[in-house]
Amino acid sequence: MPRDGTTRFSFAATGEPINNFLGVSSFTEYTVVDVAHVVRLDPGVPPEKACLLSCGVSTGIGAAWKVAAVEPGSSVAVFGLGAVGLAVAQGCRMRGAKRIIGVDLNPEKRDIGKRLGITDFINPNDIGERTVSEVRFRTSQNVQAFVHEYSKVANEPSVNRSPSR
Repeated sequence: MPRDGTTRFSFAATGEPINNFLGVSSFTEYTVVDVAHVVRLDPGVPPEKACLLSCGVSTGIGAAWKVAAVEPGSSVAVFGLGAVGLAVAQGCRMRGAKRIIGVDLNPEKRDIGKRLGITDFINPNDIGERTVSEVRFRTSQNVQAFVHEYSKVANEPSVNRSPSR
């Protein structure tokens, strides 16, 4: 997508413009992109292993480093362990968090979360009669920040500070 907001893509038969989604043309075999959207990959990275993570990793790690400003030895709860939430966990680990509580409905997130820094895992389906709010309260003692993953991260608040901080 050119910086002027126009598109270089159009239907061959009609000339009707085809717009990009978030500036990414992932459904084309060949494309022309602005230099600002190009990233050099190390030649040792196998093409079948390279993938588009969008802004998930930078958003998640940035939330831990810049927004929550996680401090060494602190405890953090991460609600939602998708791409952003897992990156938050990784960022918290990198910042030296002692306890990282991951909360997700998908039990498969436990293992990948553990590899990326989660120390405790809560599946809301496994908490019986207790509500997520009760679990959040019970785990919130000495928790520096609660980080929530949203599908529209850019339009939602990503961190709620613990009232105990």
